[in-house]
Amino acid sequence: MTNRDSLRRWLWLLAGAGFVAAMFPLDAAVDGALVVTSASPWHEVAWWGSKLGDGLVIGVAGVLLSAFFVWQKQPGLAANIFFVGFTSEIAGLIATIFRVIFGRTRPSNLAVPQGFYGVWHDGHWLIGKYQYSSFPSGHSASAVGLVAALWLVNRRWGAAGVGYALAVLWSRIALNCHHLSDVVASAVLSIVVARWLKTNFAPHNETIFQRLAAVKKLP
Repeated sequence: MTNRDSLRRWLWLLAGAGFVAAMFPLDAAVDGALVVTSASPWHEVAWWGSKLGDGLVIGVAGVLLSAFFVWQKQPGLAANIFFVGFTSEIAGLIATIFRVIFGRTRPSNLAVPQGFYGVWHDGHWLIGKYQYSSFPSGHSASAVGLVAALWLVNRRWGAAGVGYALAVLWSRIALNCHHLSDVVASAVLSIVVARWLKTNFAPHNETIFQRLAAVKKLP
C-alpha cells in the first residue's frame, strides 16, 4: 500500500466518523418521525424488514448457496456468494462487539437517561442486556455489509441491493430498536469492513473455492 492509499483510507475513515457524529443531534427528531406503533400496518412491514437483516438468515443462505454452486462446478460464483455472506457476518459480529462495549441505551429504554454507559453501570454489568446495546446496530451492519460486498463484486448487484439495506436500516428505527446514529454508524463500519475483506480475504477465498470445485468425485 502506498502512502497515498494509506492517506486516502484515513481521510475516508475521518469523513465517516464525522458523518456519524453529525447524526447524533438528529436522533430525537428522526427517531420520533420514523417510529411506527404496533397498530400501524407498517409495523409488520418493519418487522419483516428487520428479519431480513438477521445475520443468521444471511449466513445460512450464504453457506447453502455457496455449497450448491461448488457442486455445480461454478467456483467463481460460489466464492463471490461466500464472500458476500462472510462479509455480512463479520460486519454484524464487529458491530455486536462494539455495542456491548459502548452500552448505549435503546430508544425504548426509559429507565435511565439516554446515553452511553459502557459495560458497567450503577453496580451492575451491562454486558448482554438488550436495553444497553444500541450502538451500532447489528442488523444494519449485516445488511449493509452484504450490500457493500455485493457492490465490490458486481456494481449492478450492489445497486440492486441498496433498497434492501435501506429497508433494514429503516426497520430498526421504525421498531424503536435503534437511533438514527446507530444505523448510520453501522453503515460506515460495514463499508470499511467490506473494503478491507475484499483486499485481504477475497483472493484467498477464491483460491479455496477453485480447489474445492476441482476435487473429483470418488467412484
